[in-house]
Amino acid sequence: MAALTELSAPAQVSRSDVSVFPPVALSAEAAPFTPIGTDTWQLGSSADAEKQFSRCATKLRALRGDSGQLREELNLLFDQLLSENYNKSFDPSINIRPEDVCSLLKHASSLVPLSQEHLVIKFCQLIHHLLNQLKVIMDEHTLDILVKYTTSALKMCSTWTHSDILLALSTVVYGNGPQCHQHLGNLLREDGVLLMYSSPSQPNMELRRVALACMANICLRIPGQPPLDDQYRSASFSVFLKTLQSPKPPDTDELFYCMVVQAALKGLQCCLSGGKWKFGGGEELGSVLALLKRLMFQGAPGVSVEWPTVLYPATLPQYEGLPVPKPAESQKPADGPKDASVSGKTSGNKKRKSRGKGKKASTEESRGNDGEEDDKDNKVSAVQKGSGREGGRGDVESLSKFSALSLYPSWKKNSSDSEFSDPEGNAQSKLRLYHGRVRQGALHCLLAVVKSIEKRTLYSFWSSFIPDSPIGGPPPLTLLTIILKDVSPKVRACALQVLSAMLDGSRQFLAVAEDTASPRTSYTPFSFSLATSVRELHRALSLALLAETSPQTLTQVIKCLAYLVANAPYHRLRPGLLSPLWKQMRPYVRHRDANVRVSVLTLYGALVTTQAPLPEVQLLLQQPESSSSSSNTGLFTPQGSALSWRQRDGVSSPSHTPVALSQRGSCTHSPHVPHTPKEEDGAPPWLLQLCVSLVTQPREDQSDNEAAGAGGGVSLEPSPVRLEALQVMSHLVRGYFSLVQKCLCEIGQVSARCLSESDPSIQLHGTKLLEELGTGIIQQYRPENNIPESLRVPMSQVVLFWSEVLSGPLNGALQNEQHPTLQTSACETLSSILPQAFAQLPDKTQLMCITVLLGLTYSENYLVKTAAVRALGVYVLFPCLREDVMFVADTANTILAALDDRSPNVRAKAAWSLGNLSDTLIVNMESVGVDFQEELSDMLLLKMLQAATRASDDKDRVKSNAVRALGNLLHFLRQSQLTRSAFQRPLEDAVRALVKTVQSEATMKVRWNACCALGNAFRNPSLPLDSASWSHEAFSALCHVVTSCKNFKVRIKSAAALAVPAHRSCYGDTKRFKCVWHSLAKALENSEDTNDFLEYRYSASLRHTLSQALLHLLSISQSQDMPILGSSMAGDEGRGIREHLSKYVREEEGGRGGAGVEGEEAQGEKDSGEEGFTPQQRISGLKQTLIRIKGLKTEEEEGRGKEEVVHFLEDLLKTCEES
Repeated sequence: MAALTELSAPAQVSRSDVSVFPPVALSAEAAPFTPIGTDTWQLGSSADAEKQFSRCATKLRALRGDSGQLREELNLLFDQLLSENYNKSFDPSINIRPEDVCSLLKHASSLVPLSQEHLVIKFCQLIHHLLNQLKVIMDEHTLDILVKYTTSALKMCSTWTHSDILLALSTVVYGNGPQCHQHLGNLLREDGVLLMYSSPSQPNMELRRVALACMANICLRIPGQPPLDDQYRSASFSVFLKTLQSPKPPDTDELFYCMVVQAALKGLQCCLSGGKWKFGGGEELGSVLALLKRLMFQGAPGVSVEWPTVLYPATLPQYEGLPVPKPAESQKPADGPKDASVSGKTSGNKKRKSRGKGKKASTEESRGNDGEEDDKDNKVSAVQKGSGREGGRGDVESLSKFSALSLYPSWKKNSSDSEFSDPEGNAQSKLRLYHGRVRQGALHCLLAVVKSIEKRTLYSFWSSFIPDSPIGGPPPLTLLTIILKDVSPKVRACALQVLSAMLDGSRQFLAVAEDTASPRTSYTPFSFSLATSVRELHRALSLALLAETSPQTLTQVIKCLAYLVANAPYHRLRPGLLSPLWKQMRPYVRHRDANVRVSVLTLYGALVTTQAPLPEVQLLLQQPESSSSSSNTGLFTPQGSALSWRQRDGVSSPSHTPVALSQRGSCTHSPHVPHTPKEEDGAPPWLLQLCVSLVTQPREDQSDNEAAGAGGGVSLEPSPVRLEALQVMSHLVRGYFSLVQKCLCEIGQVSARCLSESDPSIQLHGTKLLEELGTGIIQQYRPENNIPESLRVPMSQVVLFWSEVLSGPLNGALQNEQHPTLQTSACETLSSILPQAFAQLPDKTQLMCITVLLGLTYSENYLVKTAAVRALGVYVLFPCLREDVMFVADTANTILAALDDRSPNVRAKAAWSLGNLSDTLIVNMESVGVDFQEELSDMLLLKMLQAATRASDDKDRVKSNAVRALGNLLHFLRQSQLTRSAFQRPLEDAVRALVKTVQSEATMKVRWNACCALGNAFRNPSLPLDSASWSHEAFSALCHVVTSCKNFKVRIKSAAALAVPAHRSCYGDTKRFKCVWHSLAKALENSEDTNDFLEYRYSASLRHTLSQALLHLLSISQSQDMPILGSSMAGDEGRGIREHLSKYVREEEGGRGGAGVEGEEAQGEKDSGEEGFTPQQRISGLKQTLIRIKGLKTEEEEGRGKEEVVHFLEDLLKTCEES
């Protein structure tokens, strides 16, 4: 694979390659120094390097093994090849073909005998040099030859050569572990050379380091490749773990030991990241986490604690032990260098007390210096993602040094020049640098662990890495300690990445946090401890925000805050956490670094998204800009010198508010006039003004890095900033529509401007914003939301808004075939038009929308087709369109074509649209009557019935709506159609498809819909339920489900379906009637039997529906049913039925309780024909049933059954009336 490493052989440059500068005498008249441009300061051109390689390769290929001067010629050629710099990052124009490199190395391996050890070393250096600098991807044959050669050399050559051989092998196997499977047995077996050299007992630290690096490169997985075999990965994992757990050997240089630890950490990370990893039983995970936590603080001055060897899962904080005084000789070497620890402890207390200006300046300088030291040394790699064959570092960080308010870290060392001599100072700096890289590697490993284990397992170790407020004693050492106090910005950034990964997806875990009530004094509930942890995270990250000076790390701080805000349950916490954060972030929207500005907008997006609408955020949004600005005048941040770039007209403002948004939200603009304080309260939210400014206003300052090359003209904000601002606007509209609705037309104009631009990403976000606006308006007009008309957007304004949108650039987005995603979003925008507003649009506008959508259903892109089919499914429900037979027919034909599409996404949306269309048919049947049924083509209905039947055998997401459509279509069919021979077989197939779905092992949603569909079909009085062959199958399926299904919602719908037939004849003979009655009675008796607590909450609704179904059967029963009913009511079954029925009759509407029950019961009542009857109405219905049964003429046996039924009903009535 491509080679990426910093451990490259030094390029050997001859004197002839270096230009000779003539001596210049020093004088005041000498010309000023002018540096040579980077384009001319090169050791040799790319053409020279290519020619040198080609010349040497040609000579090398001409050599034969029997040549007398072979050794000398190989030495010369290898030296010439090693002397060239082929690094493409230095000169990207170098163009040497990978196959030429592979050919050269293969031929050279056949010429270099293993007995010539000096030549073997030079050849291994050449392998590393070429593969590493030219990023060569080897073919399998070359890989096999080079692995065989290096493994043979390890067996036959002397030990002193093994370091260079292992380096070459490490470069060859980089990312190619699975392809080297046949060689891994020799390398990684118990007596293999890699396990021997990587053992903690190996005295040669360099061999140990290179062997560990080689094993890490074998375990490294390149995206798209299969993972390494588990046995080799497990063996390597054990070696890396033992290396990190073993103490530093005596008399070992600390720098060399740090390099070994780095290599082991990189290997551990590769093992964890190379596919799914399962930790072994026992305490392996806890020991790995304890190890990584210790290494997170490697070399940190002032940290001297007894680290636990294992972290145990616990809900309470697990604090480290206090420092134990020991002789210097007995301290663990892995805890850090002795001098660093001592100096940290001697100076730490003083630095905690003093926070003077001089201290702060030196603090920031030390943070900046760390970055410089990190950049100066290129010999040893940090363990991080994207590393090279030996673990390359990331890009160089450019740190801005601002003198500003900061937390002064307790372990930062401020050494004067007199404390160390120059060599000692350099050694100390290098040691700090290496320790920082160890900490960084440990954090990368911890990040890999966080991503590889289940969230449930991860959160059991929460308190080991994220503290709550300190409860006496020293504060715990956690990720927050590193974020606030580590001297390296890269280490702080890594800790923030780990914390972000832990917070990402933690919403369910943090949902139990609560501190609204005062805690009990006897003990601290877990919910309160978790809430305290959330508050501690807020406090620490806010302090880090003030202290951070590195723009890259500052971006990570803000992103981490965004993860916290997105997952914390603020509705269960005491208010006051978000307000300081909201105000603290405001200056950063003007930060000089664009990445910081993007992350700030991401955080604001999280603030307006979390549990929206949140009262605290609503108050913050309603605050006028003037008061918010005045409250921030005293806010000082480390980045203060970089925050004044967005000043216009001499006034510093977080944004330059467009005139359009300051006009009280009218679609027509008027001259700007001053507002009274009362009027100011209705001004647009400051955040909305900011986002509009970032999207539309030109950037007057060109100091951003991205401004280079913008030319002399005025440019807008960078695209990422504008995109994030549009995202925040969409979040605002979705969560706080009532606050932004006054600016409806202005936001629409922003979207129109975005659609007019050439950038597809900007256009896409513009259409998304329009869709959110449309959805917000629809939500306001939903009857169930009960929003007063005075608080809604006026209908005239909605019509005007959509008229402007549909006559603007949205049409271009709909027809932009080069960007299907944009077309898809534009279709979704069309589907978000308010139906009442659509009816008032001009006819040509309505026709345009319909025509465009019908045309886009023939798009070759499945995303566009899916969105267009879905939009038609929305339109077919519009009152102004649903009675148009031509439109309904066109839509039906389009949906039928989409149901045969090869894309499951298209078929799923087509089935959903078909379900909506069938709903429209039922509405029209009830409102328009037979006229609509007669106008609709019989052949089209037949095609719809057959298509829905086929779709019911598709995937579950298609099937769930297909069965819904089947139920409606069976309900819609007329008597004249049912008697036609063409409909007989499709009718039978449709009912049997529903029966099959009800009895299947499909998802509960599908079975729930199938039961509803059967109940819907039973509403058609023309269906021959009494005589059809499929009728028995349908009733049997429902009876089976109502007694045996584990899901109570499915039982509810099956019981409701059994109560739908309005006449006794629909239930068939007495045998079928008996089956239905006993099934309902048995289901009622077992209505509380469940092992799933989540189902238990639906038991009240189930009993309600079952009782209603039993009373329905009594109300339509005939004399032939009396023996069955009488025997049932006379026994134990009757006593249970009486008890449940008496509760049902006396039950007040809405008194059934249970989470989520009300909506389901309301739907069940609708299905069964009862709409909110009162107890008095139910008693009246019961009396009518009693009178009717008393009037039945019966035979002798029927008469005895009738007496039992009458007695049962009289007792039931007496009980209900007495209560």
